[in-house]
Amino acid sequence: MPIKGRWGVLGVITLILTMAAVACGGGEVVRDVVRTVEVVKEVPVKVEVVTITVRTKANPPTEDWRGNNFQFALADVNAALLAEGDNRQIKLNLIQDNKDWGEYKREFALATDAGNPPDIMLSGHEDIGDWAQNGLIIPLDDMIAAESGVYDNVIDGLWPSVTFQDKRWAIPQDAEARPLFWSKPLLREIGWTDAQVDGLADKIKSGDFTLQDMLDAAKEAVDKGVVKEGFGFWHRPRNGPDFWLYYYGMGGETIDSATGKLVYDKAVGLKHFQFFEDATQNLKVLVPDVFGREWGDWHTLVSGNKVLFWAGGSWNWADWAANFVQDLGGEAYLFENIGFGLIPAAEAGLQPVTLTHPLAYMISSKSEHPDLAFRLISAITTDEANTRHAVGSGHLGILNSQASYPAYAEAKFLADITYMLEFTTFIPNNPNWGVYTNTWFEGMQAVESGDMTAVEAVDFVTDRMEAELGDDVIIR
Repeated sequence: MPIKGRWGVLGVITLILTMAAVACGGGEVVRDVVRTVEVVKEVPVKVEVVTITVRTKANPPTEDWRGNNFQFALADVNAALLAEGDNRQIKLNLIQDNKDWGEYKREFALATDAGNPPDIMLSGHEDIGDWAQNGLIIPLDDMIAAESGVYDNVIDGLWPSVTFQDKRWAIPQDAEARPLFWSKPLLREIGWTDAQVDGLADKIKSGDFTLQDMLDAAKEAVDKGVVKEGFGFWHRPRNGPDFWLYYYGMGGETIDSATGKLVYDKAVGLKHFQFFEDATQNLKVLVPDVFGREWGDWHTLVSGNKVLFWAGGSWNWADWAANFVQDLGGEAYLFENIGFGLIPAAEAGLQPVTLTHPLAYMISSKSEHPDLAFRLISAITTDEANTRHAVGSGHLGILNSQASYPAYAEAKFLADITYMLEFTTFIPNNPNWGVYTNTWFEGMQAVESGDMTAVEAVDFVTDRMEAELGDDVIIR
């Protein structure tokens, strides 16, 4: 780069990014991405190097673009700063791993207390209420307004998920659906015709196949020896937002729109617990120890035609293709063997449902350069960058324009599940959500293990919520 006197002309910047991804076989694949940007504006010889730390959680290799997109965009951002006469240059410190969510979030809180949090933090949208109220993150509305050309393209339905007290505190990073999956071969083994198997997703969508119908089919598979006892219907082996979609589908609410307080509906809560008590204790189509199983074992069994029905996430599809059935044909094998649809209606007359849990980029209140952090986020809020992540990981796009972006539009699985957003729900952004949902989960574990009945679990949950949350929760 030639420098003449006090001012120099920056001719060509060539940045070689070395990115490592864990390959399916456990090895490491290293690739160099060359980004060349020509800049003709005169710039100061002396630049200020600013380190921006980005913290992301990703399941390798399918979700690595959550962090790697920042590396890919860095050269363009730095070149643009120089072209504008801004002498700051960003040095990116990317920290990306796949820690347990609890440990990952505690790390951010502890780092904030210690005065050295990351500038950009990726997390679930449900953390916004707590972190905003406690001053860990900053509102972004003014910066969003200044970049309207970028953010007017974000799907309108995603903004409520990052809004708290009428302010937007984060930028959506991805979206998803949480479908019901099923084994096509196992349905055929219990006597379903090809037409019945192929038509199940539409039957669920119309409300003509309910949760009870699903449990009945699962029981038939167990009774006929098509699957082992407890292998008729599975849910995830860890706590998570997924379980609330059943509650919402049964007519329950978790937030009072008038007061912003959390709500727990005892009548719906009883139906909610009763569904899982029936599955584990009465019909024995769900193993009572599913919460004790490891994710790897869970994925191996559900993707390997050992379980009839299971509830999962759209991102599981890419994970299965890359890490669990690649030797069997990858995605082609999945389409041949696994069907997917909405979570069925709780009963006749109600609607099928799913739940979207956007992850989002937030900016720390302790960031010394929030404008540069936001600049990086804006640089990856594009069709190209978000589609790299969406297609590779089985997530839905966040931008309206992605629907017609070729690489996204040609992804068959994403095209097949996009309609599910018409049936979606969100968990609330409330600072007390963690106490609320963890209290419920204690009851859930006790129901599935047989330590509590559904009735006892409702009493336990309401008593505990009232004791821990007091006036911050409404019990109906």
